[in-house]
Amino acid sequence: MSVQKFEVQAEWVHVKFAEKTTFKEVYGFAGNQGVINLEGIRYLPKGRPSRTLVIYMHPASTLQLLPMPRAMAERGVHVLCAASRYARNDSALIMENVVVDLGAYVRHAKEVWGYEKIVMAGWSGGGSLSLFYQSQAENPSVTHTPAGDPCNIIAADLIPADGFIFQAAHISRAVVLADWIDPSVIDENDPDRVDPELNLYNPDIKPPYTAEFLKKFRAGQQARIRRRTDWVKQVLEDLRRKGGLEMERGFVTHRTMAEPRFLDASIDPNDRPIGTCFMGNPETVNNGPVGSARFSTLRSWMSQWSPETNAHGEKSAAGISVPMLAIEHSADDAVPQPHTQRIYDAAGSADKTMQCIKGATHYFVGQPDLLALAATSYIDWMEQRRLLD
Repeated sequence: MSVQKFEVQAEWVHVKFAEKTTFKEVYGFAGNQGVINLEGIRYLPKGRPSRTLVIYMHPASTLQLLPMPRAMAERGVHVLCAASRYARNDSALIMENVVVDLGAYVRHAKEVWGYEKIVMAGWSGGGSLSLFYQSQAENPSVTHTPAGDPCNIIAADLIPADGFIFQAAHISRAVVLADWIDPSVIDENDPDRVDPELNLYNPDIKPPYTAEFLKKFRAGQQARIRRRTDWVKQVLEDLRRKGGLEMERGFVTHRTMAEPRFLDASIDPNDRPIGTCFMGNPETVNNGPVGSARFSTLRSWMSQWSPETNAHGEKSAAGISVPMLAIEHSADDAVPQPHTQRIYDAAGSADKTMQCIKGATHYFVGQPDLLALAATSYIDWMEQRRLLD
C-alpha cells in the first residue's frame, strides 16, 4: 500500500437493538428503556472506499483517542472505534453483554454499511474481549454469565471476523488483576490494615525480590482473589435466597496495584520503564480512585475480574481459526511481558504470526516512528492475506 497520507473524516455512529433484562445495570438512556444504545466513531480516509473494516473495541474505554486507529485511517484503512454500553464506567460491566454489543456493530458494518471483510483489532483490554467474541462467533457455547444469569450470546447470532490482530493486549482482566492485586490486605473494609510482610511498598522490602518472597506474594494474591470471589458468590446466594426485589450490590476493593514487575526489572525482563506503570506511580495507583476493579457490582466481579470469567484470552484463542497477528510491545508498561506469547501459543489459527516492536510503550507516547511501524505491520499482514481491499 502507498505511503500516501489521507485526510481522516470522523463519523459518529449510533447502533441500537432491543434487549429485555430483569433489572438495569446501565445508568441513563444507554440501556434502561428496553433498548441498548451504543455509540462509536468511524474513521474514514477521505476519498478512499474500502470493503474492509478494522474494528477496535475495549470493554469500558473509548479507543478513538488512541494513536493506532487514526494512524490506520491516515494510511487508507476504514476503522471503527466501538464503545460498549458501559463506556467509561466498568463498575457494572458484564463481559457477555459486551460481546453482544460488539456483535451488533459487526452486523451493522456488514448489513448497513456493506463491508465484506471484518478484521478485529484487540488492543489492551480489548484483546481478551475480541478473542472471546471471535471464539463465540465461530463456536457459540456460552449461555450464562459466571454469576449464573442467562445471557444473549447464542441468540445474538454473532458474525465471525475474517482476521484477528492482538496488540499490546493482556490475557484477561481477571488474570492481570490476580497479578496486580495487593495480597497484604487483612480487612477488605479497611485499606490501612495490611500485613507488612506482604506489603510491596513496605520500605524494608526492596527489589530485586527473592524467589521465596515472590512465591509467597503470588500465593497471597491468589488467596485474596479467591476470598473476594467466595464473598461475592455468598452475597449473591444470600440475595437470591431472600427472594425479594434487591438483586445486586456495589462494593469497593481497595489496593489493586501491587505488581512486582513494575518495580523489579529482573521479573519477565523487557524494555519497560521501572518504578512506574501505565497509570503512573504504582504505589499511588494502588489505592487511588481509578485502580482496576476499584468499584464493582457482584455480577460484574464474577464476569470480568474473577477466575471464573468467560473472557479468558488463552481459552478463547484456542477456539479461533481465522488468521491472527500478535504484536508485542517490548517496553509495554501495562501488559505483562509473557502475555502476547501465551496468546500466540494458545491460538487455534493455522495461520498465525507474532511480531515484537522493540522499544514500544503501551500507548506509543512520543514514538511516532514506532507507531508508523505498527501501522505498516498491520497493513502488510492484511494485504498478504487479501483481507484489505
